[in-house]
Amino acid sequence: MDDLDEIKTKLDFCEKLGIKNLILEPKNNKKTISLDLKMKLKALTRINLYYRITLKPSGLKELKNMIRNYNNFKDILSVETLDKDTHIYAAKDSRVDILSFSEQKSLKTLSRGVISLVKQSGSYIEFSLAPIMIANKSIQSKNFRTLYRSLKLVRNLNVNYIINGNFEDIYDFRHPRALISICYSLLDLPLYEAKKAFKEYHLNLLKRVQGRHNNNIIEAGIRIIKENDKIG
Repeated sequence: MDDLDEIKTKLDFCEKLGIKNLILEPKNNKKTISLDLKMKLKALTRINLYYRITLKPSGLKELKNMIRNYNNFKDILSVETLDKDTHIYAAKDSRVDILSFSEQKSLKTLSRGVISLVKQSGSYIEFSLAPIMIANKSIQSKNFRTLYRSLKLVRNLNVNYIINGNFEDIYDFRHPRALISICYSLLDLPLYEAKKAFKEYHLNLLKRVQGRHNNNIIEAGIRIIKENDKIG
């Protein structure tokens, strides 16, 4: 999110595709997104914009050093790593909303133990369609098999997950309906669940982030009801 002209071009294209909500992430491993930048971006589009930071530590020590800066973080916090001990720590940490397995090399490290911890914490596993959209057919086939198995495992264990496009090139952008069709036809997702993976599950993720800063919410699904609050 460095070049506002480039961002404007991409946001305009997303508007033409009919996209209503979008999660943005800065490039170059930036640690924060300033309020000033958010206001500038908001002025560029009618799309509802949300923000995330992805930490990419090489190991547990590095993650512990990184994450201490996010105790009161108001946006989505994601962790992507190849280190299994770091996966375990991140899956247990309430500050972490997403364990991302968007890249093929990280996807290969997804384990049942980490999936179980993510389920306990109520956070999310993230998958990306980008690895199966590459031109090299041999690599594409390998990536597809890995993604297919991983997605099936997460679904069988009934764990929160989201699917993203994660496309960098504007010519790879697709309307959510096209991505839903890919998940339905290629990844064996029931149509109703494919639709949820690109809308409802993301909205649930955003509710989790917002709830983290609501003092009346004790944990997922448990909220303090004040005397004058309406129930329902």
